[in-house]
Amino acid sequence: MRTATIVVATDGTSSSLAAIRWAAREAARRAATLRVTHVIDWQHGEARYDLDGGDFAASRRIAEGVARTGAALAREVVPDLPVKIDILVGNPAARLLSQAGDADLLVLGSRGRGGFASLVLGSVSQRVAMHAGVPVVVVRGRGDVTDGPVAVGFDDSAQSEHALRTAFELAAARGAPLAVIRTCLPVLTLFMGIAAANVLTPEEDAAERLRLEEQLAPWRELFPSVQVEALLSYDSAAAVLSGVSHGAQLVVVGSRGHGTLAGTLLGSTGLQLLRHADSPVYLDRQAA
Repeated sequence: MRTATIVVATDGTSSSLAAIRWAAREAARRAATLRVTHVIDWQHGEARYDLDGGDFAASRRIAEGVARTGAALAREVVPDLPVKIDILVGNPAARLLSQAGDADLLVLGSRGRGGFASLVLGSVSQRVAMHAGVPVVVVRGRGDVTDGPVAVGFDDSAQSEHALRTAFELAAARGAPLAVIRTCLPVLTLFMGIAAANVLTPEEDAAERLRLEEQLAPWRELFPSVQVEALLSYDSAAAVLSGVSHGAQLVVVGSRGHGTLAGTLLGSTGLQLLRHADSPVYLDRQAA
């Protein structure tokens, strides 16, 4: 039987250490092996390693120390957790993407330095989140919070349906409630700046809420232990999910969306969440 694998990137910064703690707890839930990965960055202007100075062996020892410190932290969080260490050399985003190929989940901190050469959104984390073929979690905000609901943005797309299933599974594994958020933005609000509340009638609003409840009914039956709150909002998906993240332990978004969550990945809802959410963000990926 194949053992699930979670890859977590570390460069020794506080952000990456928060990612390791989160990843260790998630690995325990999934009975997965955790791979703590450090990339020695070849980009000389940004890396802390002088690979041209002939002391690569010393640089690798430093890198191994960073990775072993991360592995030790993971075992502090979850004793006896199966942990492996990977030391890679090259462009951080490219090497992490190659590592993600046989992983079930890739976990990153929201920003970093040194081996991950300014790991800020728009750099390594953005490229990995955009191109990884597996689910990606970016741990930011209150990364160590383990209470509160799981939140998910939901529209009518197939990708969003997959994200909804993922969110139910994550909530069930945590024994957490689930907040399902649909934003109701009619076309007029997008192109003419008209407030949705001034477009939808009370009857239309009631119909939207009923439709959402009907769509959630089979999922409630499939996951009876999960307490579900369905929320219909007239604000943007990014604004609503960012607001909910302040009380949530995790926010889930699909890799792409249509309808009310158009362009969910990056450049819209996903990108804004990776910049502003106050909790870890789970970017769901549907297997090809």
